[in-house]
Amino acid sequence: MSVLLQIRDASKRYGDQVLLEDAECTITSDTKVGFVGRNGAGKSTLLRCILGDEELDTGSIIRHPKLKIGYLRQHDPFLPGETSLEFLMRDSEQPDWKCGEVAGQFELKGKYLDGPVGELSGGWQTRVKLAALLLHEPNLLLLDEPTNFLDLRTQILLEHFLKDFREACLIVSHDRAFLGATCDSTLDLSVGKLTMYPGKIDDFLVYQKELAEHDQRVNAATEAKRKQLQEFVDKNRARASTATRAKSKSKMLDRLELKDIQAEQARATVRAPMVEPRKGPAVRCKDLAIGYDGRAVAKGIDLEIEHGSRAAIVGDNGQGKTTLLRTLVQSLRAVHGEVKWGFGCEIGTYAQHVYTSLPENKTVLDYLEYESIPGTKTQTILDVAGAMLFRGEAVKKKISVLSGGERARLCMATLLLGKCNILVLDEPGNHLDVETVEALADALLEYKGTVIFTSHDRHFMKRVASCIIEVKDGTVVNYRGDYDSYLYMVNKEIDSVEQERKGTPAKSSNKTPANAPNNAKGKPSHKPSAQKQAIMANDERLIKKEIGQVEKTIARLDLQRKTLNEQLMQSTDAIEALKLHEELTKVSTELEAAEMRWSELQEQLDV
Repeated sequence: MSVLLQIRDASKRYGDQVLLEDAECTITSDTKVGFVGRNGAGKSTLLRCILGDEELDTGSIIRHPKLKIGYLRQHDPFLPGETSLEFLMRDSEQPDWKCGEVAGQFELKGKYLDGPVGELSGGWQTRVKLAALLLHEPNLLLLDEPTNFLDLRTQILLEHFLKDFREACLIVSHDRAFLGATCDSTLDLSVGKLTMYPGKIDDFLVYQKELAEHDQRVNAATEAKRKQLQEFVDKNRARASTATRAKSKSKMLDRLELKDIQAEQARATVRAPMVEPRKGPAVRCKDLAIGYDGRAVAKGIDLEIEHGSRAAIVGDNGQGKTTLLRTLVQSLRAVHGEVKWGFGCEIGTYAQHVYTSLPENKTVLDYLEYESIPGTKTQTILDVAGAMLFRGEAVKKKISVLSGGERARLCMATLLLGKCNILVLDEPGNHLDVETVEALADALLEYKGTVIFTSHDRHFMKRVASCIIEVKDGTVVNYRGDYDSYLYMVNKEIDSVEQERKGTPAKSSNKTPANAPNNAKGKPSHKPSAQKQAIMANDERLIKKEIGQVEKTIARLDLQRKTLNEQLMQSTDAIEALKLHEELTKVSTELEAAEMRWSELQEQLDV
């Protein structure tokens, strides 16, 4: 074990905001560290200081002479038109055979290796970046929110990679499940101080809670002692016979100090709408087809969600999860069939397209007061605003100057202050820190209404979901099992693919199943003529060729959607945000149509 990195007496501030104050930390070569802290605490700033992109105000960062940092970049480092292999060779200066060998660890081969990297989806581009990191042979990986925009399968692949990686890691993430699976230590940044805890994130959060409760008890005892001493001093200082004792007690009083409790940052307090519980079906879908411009990406949907359910919509990126949510709330017209909500359902929606509909001239507080149930106490409104990271002067901000992420949190706060008995939430944990995501999960568990949601946060899904609805290969079905069993299934599929890549033979049986077709038992079958076989083979080649072209289109549109979404989340200009939203809607429509065509071609191939 060697010390790779030491942070000593580090201080950094922006204006009045203190990010680091006499902070200390040591990273050794044998540990994977999960880096946590509230949004805006300064985690990304510290990473930039470690990389040398920013300077500390005071203090130092001492690096081992043989330290080699690998940084997973959030921006795309690719040149226009270059292939994945060309990027890996340019970035690492390694020969093609070496780049291909490392790329294979991330299932990068064929068109994913030899095709334009700019046309790959965000998940595949992340794999290319990880391969590039390995080729540089780093002994410390810095990863800043690596699971952003990754679907479940790619997250699990990333986990497998990190588990096999034998060097040190420092990982910033709000995903508890991801940190728990990959990191053995936890680094916390709170009120400018760094605290290294020698355990996993779940144990650290328990320790943090117990420490805060202990400090509160100590402070309560200290306050009682101060009150007692103050009463004695006030009563006896004027008497000559007791003045000396009063003076001694006064000195004792001066020495009593309260512990600085980090909870004074205003802990996240999230309350769900107070509604009456209901029974029976909340929504029914009958022979439903969903999609865009009359083209279905999923069809034959017969679905029923009961009142009081917390239904998690799962599936890979691009399968149609958001399309289903938008169809349910009727912001998107069904291609076919019907969606019927029960009597008295009041639906609240948290989704990307809502962000641009906020009144620009209102302040955060004005808008929350306007949208909350009449009679809601101001302190309750401020508590919810604070949980969504609008604290202090931030509640006086005009909506016109809010970023996309801030607008998203404001929409969530509005829902929590309303009276909806149905909540439809698309990625509700985005833009929230670990503590606030946990508080939101607690609130949804106490909520008496119905929740229909999507999320990439597995810990959140596991805690909240009471039923699973899977969107896959053009169908939508109630998954018969809980979220743990769904995770097990996905892990098993990935393990099977990895075994094939590594050359591990799959378990098989030489026995023919009793219910196998006759030709599987060795009996003769009627084969098509040679001429018909040739026609079928030609058709199959044409279909496969079109599938390849459609896959390139899907990758290009998926990348455009990701880029537009990132721009929308950062935009503070209302006109620009509206324009970006229109572009995003157009690209999403084209993407859904391409995915539908891909499904049709796959069906033709399987016939």
